[in-house]
Amino acid sequence: MKILAVTDQVVERLYTLAVGEHFREVRLILGCGDLPSAYLEYLLTMLNVPLGYVPGNHDIVCTGASAVNYVGGGINLDGRVVRVKGLLLAGLGGSIRYRPDGINQYTQMEMYLRVLGLFPGLLWNRLRYGRALDILISHSPPFGINDDDSSAHRGLLALNFLIRWAKPRYHLHGHMHVYNRNLEVSTTTLGSTQVVNVFPYQVLEIPDE
Repeated sequence: MKILAVTDQVVERLYTLAVGEHFREVRLILGCGDLPSAYLEYLLTMLNVPLGYVPGNHDIVCTGASAVNYVGGGINLDGRVVRVKGLLLAGLGGSIRYRPDGINQYTQMEMYLRVLGLFPGLLWNRLRYGRALDILISHSPPFGINDDDSSAHRGLLALNFLIRWAKPRYHLHGHMHVYNRNLEVSTTTLGSTQVVNVFPYQVLEIPDE
């Protein structure tokens, strides 16, 4: 299955590519935060495939399964475990807290608590499907992986814990702007999980297990 993952920056040429044949094999769109709802809705409409997303630290407050779905027709994955197109997905939006009044920002402990909220769904997946998770999407990277030591871009330790326990095949995130993939690392592995910074977009082919 081919997945279009987007984050952080509107790419003008995607407006043209989406109406052509370039993404004709894409079967799922995943948004990793800090993108206008109109941009995501355009991609969803033109490609006519499911779209799951999490909010970034610059998005409106939109957390939890009961939150208002600010992307029309999309699936807010923040704090949720869902099954889409046969893939087991979970999402965690936001970033490390770097301002006292920051929206969609969390302390390390607060994010651990959010991760624990995913466990009922992950345990059910393991019982029913024999695995907890296929793809984890977040806005922030894990701690020490694709992050840096600035106050706003430090990774989240709870994501490292979740990845080690749930063992998703992929963890897709944004938040870190990568402008030269020849010089900056954007793909790393943590255990059996491929951790990918998708900035500003990537098309990934997810092989069948």
